[in-house]
Amino acid sequence: MSLNRRALLALPAVVCWPGLTRAQSAWPSRPVRIVVPFPPAGTTDILARALAPELQKALGQPVVIENKPGAGGNTGSADVAHATDGHTLLMGTVGTHAINQSLYPKLPYDPVKDFAPITLVAAVPNVLVMNPARAQFYGIQSVADLARVARANPGKLNMCSSGNGTSIHLAGELFKSLTGSYMLHFPYRGSGPALIDLMAGNMDLMFDNLPSALPHIRSGRLKAIAVTSAKRSEALPELPTIAESGVPELRSYEASSWFGLLAPASQPADQVARVQREVAKALATPALKERMASQGAVPSGHGSAEFAALIASETVKWAKVVKVSGAKVD
Repeated sequence: MSLNRRALLALPAVVCWPGLTRAQSAWPSRPVRIVVPFPPAGTTDILARALAPELQKALGQPVVIENKPGAGGNTGSADVAHATDGHTLLMGTVGTHAINQSLYPKLPYDPVKDFAPITLVAAVPNVLVMNPARAQFYGIQSVADLARVARANPGKLNMCSSGNGTSIHLAGELFKSLTGSYMLHFPYRGSGPALIDLMAGNMDLMFDNLPSALPHIRSGRLKAIAVTSAKRSEALPELPTIAESGVPELRSYEASSWFGLLAPASQPADQVARVQREVAKALATPALKERMASQGAVPSGHGSAEFAALIASETVKWAKVVKVSGAKVD
């Protein structure tokens, strides 16, 4: 067979390769894992599980939530930062990406260099809640009451949180710093375990994310005192903000939380952009918007650049709070 004939016979196979390459590189090609760096039942977990079914439909592959708690979200975040399978994402938080680098002497990941921000999923206020029996025992019905009792009884009140360095922890530290009060801090491995002990009466109070506390507020198992955001929450419009509590030192108080999807820095830009588009579409659907609003969350869907800018500005903000409060984790 002549050389030219052999070349012609081989040509169709060569022409087919580009299409075959595209088929092999289609993404996602297997289940997508979203790591939640906190235990089940906390706000990070609630939001991830609310989003997962919509993202699964859009991507055409199962979306699996994996809870990987530890070290204030650092354990799960490091897992994603070092993932190389191309199918692992992180539901990051203000703690994992704006607070922890100021709070911990060393992180097992770089919040900026190791991640590609995808989109801000939602922002939520924190809510100051107490065990009802403990609130009655101390005579605390308002923020002013809490400030008075905490100042008069240093170390007597105990404050639980979802872990060192979380926005829940720092919201309490900011309160203590501004009011000149002292309360014992007990970090837990997530909101879920902390709430269980709070409702059992083993803890006095908590500055929890609103979505995880809201069902217990509505059931009466927790007493809501105030929200930590600058404005009142639509989910609890009758509840005042800490800033409007009448305590002079707290007039500028504001401590909200946010949650967003991130990928390892090695994730291709087109895949990051696709996830961002699909999340934005999902968050714009009436069903998901209503579900999140009913839980006290404000859905977002901002682009990658906007999310990266938020992380940068929040890192500066919380570094100041950490410094002023004196909070630290060994």
